[in-house]
Amino acid sequence: MPLHLNLPALRGGLLALLAAALFGVSTPLVQKLGQGLGPFTTAALLYAGAGLVGALLRQKAEKEARVLRSDMPRLLAVALFGAVIGPVALAWGLQRTSGTGASLMLTLEALFTAVLAWRLYGESMDRRVWAAMLLLLAGGVLLILDQGLASSGQWIGLLAVLAATAAWGTDNTLSRALAERDPGQVVLAKAALGAAATTVLALIAGEAMPSLGTAAGLMGIGATGYGLSLRFYLLAQREFGAARTGSVFAFAPFIGAALAFALGDRSAGWGMAAGGLLMLLGVTLHLAESHDHEHEHESLEHEHAHRHDDGHHAHAHDPMPEGAHSHRHRHRPERHSHAHVPDAHHVHDH
Repeated sequence: MPLHLNLPALRGGLLALLAAALFGVSTPLVQKLGQGLGPFTTAALLYAGAGLVGALLRQKAEKEARVLRSDMPRLLAVALFGAVIGPVALAWGLQRTSGTGASLMLTLEALFTAVLAWRLYGESMDRRVWAAMLLLLAGGVLLILDQGLASSGQWIGLLAVLAATAAWGTDNTLSRALAERDPGQVVLAKAALGAAATTVLALIAGEAMPSLGTAAGLMGIGATGYGLSLRFYLLAQREFGAARTGSVFAFAPFIGAALAFALGDRSAGWGMAAGGLLMLLGVTLHLAESHDHEHEHESLEHEHAHRHDDGHHAHAHDPMPEGAHSHRHRHRPERHSHAHVPDAHHVHDH
């Protein structure tokens, strides 16, 4: 099998893992810095930082495809679920449960993302993937039971975090159609819309103003854990689809749980440990999936950043550009067999 046909999965996995690391460490840090702040204020500061990163990382038109006016309805939906409902529910939940439990509960984002990607985009879900999803679900149930037995109120916080994972799973799936656009522009648009909405909600709710140091800290966390993380997440989706990106990203909660433990959180009991183990097994099982069959590419015309060494972009240039570049191009019909992932060029029925 040609090496270049394996590269998307490798690149996608590394990008998703980097996104996971950045987001994972942000959760316990948000819990520490967000104490005493309202959830709307916390969300507004996080996405203000993310917006600054998006503005700085925008690419030239010849490098990345522009965000179009027709993308605005989807961007509004992405901002609603991903930059308003998700962070507000997380911030509210983090003040009512342990950092370790909240971090591990975020693993269920992979479950919502995979199921929605299967339903909306037809991404493949074989027995191995379904087994992985059931393990994730069982782990989440154990977390809620563990926290419910440990404290009468902490399970409420976990349910709020669960709502955040559902919102972000919806956001991830909707973002799949924006993965071919300049990720800097997508991050900027989503963050600006989310920060504006949550700022208005914070003022209406009369939430307390943060100190300068707290505001700077949360904006810094937003810049890396939400802005840079989202950029890498979108690039990973471009390489190997929404469901698989969600599965690799599911390592983020374990990174966050480890940091919460390092910061002094000792709330983990046997139930939480067992739930975390089931979730880890589920993530690993999903990543072990291999998908290889004969498939047909229909004629396709679109615009996105691409290279000419990936096995799917053989059109001519004069002169031939070096590295990644963006322009509108057409793919001729083709039928072949190789290991593949559900990227923009492998969206077919099974």
